[in-house]
Amino acid sequence: MSPHATQVADMLIAIGRRIDARGHAPATGGNYSVRLDDGSIAITISGSHKGRLTRDDIMRVSAAGDALDGKKPSAETLLHCLIYAIDPGAGAVLHTHSIAGTVLSRALAGQDHIGLEGYELLKIFPGIDTHATRVELPLVDNSQDMPAVADQLRPLLTAQSPLLPAFYIRGHGLYTWGPTAEAAEHRVEACEFLLSCAWEECKLAGATR
Repeated sequence: MSPHATQVADMLIAIGRRIDARGHAPATGGNYSVRLDDGSIAITISGSHKGRLTRDDIMRVSAAGDALDGKKPSAETLLHCLIYAIDPGAGAVLHTHSIAGTVLSRALAGQDHIGLEGYELLKIFPGIDTHATRVELPLVDNSQDMPAVADQLRPLLTAQSPLLPAFYIRGHGLYTWGPTAEAAEHRVEACEFLLSCAWEECKLAGATR
């Protein structure tokens, strides 16, 4: 690894431990990436436990998702590549799995967004400076066919102005990103908190599957 790639790997290892400690990375779920200076992507390998990452669990792929070091990328690497292609300002992408978000997304069967309104932490998103607003997180159906998921997401993301740096795959998990790994981690924490609040409100309102 180059000195920069080693630094990025260590940063992803630390992020993985923190996200796992919050219960948002069960089993080997989730994946994390950072865009490197040369345009390639450092990303967690397929099947790695995110709370026990080592440098060997971080690999490099091209902007198109092709492995550059012989390791096996996750199938969801394609979604990271999509985000980096659509958002030139994206420097890091984090994909998490929480109980609240997963169940909430399933409760919203047939809907194409998760509505979040009136929460102070909505200010984590670019361009929002008040709680008195509404954000609609794009929500797409899950599939083992990642190109098909990318095809669902591409028009939803490119149609946004400004681009909301987060979306949800129903019954699966959250993707969010930021200009730096630190910013992306802040948005993960905020989004998972907001999804937990939204699910609690659904339960209070008597939502059922």
